[in-house]
Amino acid sequence: MNAGIIGRKLGMTQLFREDGTIVPVTVLEVGPCPVSAVRTQKEHGYSAVQLAFEKCRAKVISKAEIGHLADVKIEPYRHLREFRLTADPEMAVGEIVTAAIFTEGDTVDISGITKGHGFTGGVVRWGWKGGRGSRGSMFHRRIGSSGASAFPSRVLKGKTMPGHMGNDRRTAVGLRVAKVDGERNLLYVRGAVPGSTGGLVTVVPSTRSSKKK
Repeated sequence: MNAGIIGRKLGMTQLFREDGTIVPVTVLEVGPCPVSAVRTQKEHGYSAVQLAFEKCRAKVISKAEIGHLADVKIEPYRHLREFRLTADPEMAVGEIVTAAIFTEGDTVDISGITKGHGFTGGVVRWGWKGGRGSRGSMFHRRIGSSGASAFPSRVLKGKTMPGHMGNDRRTAVGLRVAKVDGERNLLYVRGAVPGSTGGLVTVVPSTRSSKKK
């Protein structure tokens, strides 16, 4: 049973199939991730496995994380993530998880933090058309009226408004693995993945069918 793996987004490129068609892919550097904890239904009330990713100096992580990793005889790692399972894991603490858990053709769900765009207006955030660009229109990119007057005398919930855009956790589901490079711990996934270049991502086996072949 594959729990998943932690990695970083390196960017996008393209692969060429034997028939000459081009496949747009996102390259992910995943693992190696040592198992830092195992959760069982009997002992903890749920089944999960905790993985560590990206070695670092001890000074950049908390004392609690240092102690936790020292107890299981693992070097300091910058990131710890827990993956829920439907049954107790067969992995043992200290076991290394690599890109080899995936094969070409697998479908995966990839989660990451989207690019942050700060405070944006409605034209950028929601695709508003905006007003006329001619002189004197007084309405170019402004919000304009946002609610009724007498009743209900408030802005209705759910109305598109200017505000903070991006920097949210999003998941791309049903992406197909186009290539696995086990020697370099690289995963080539067809399509786009949430986040900027260098962003942290988690990859888990998908429960949905692939969007693209």
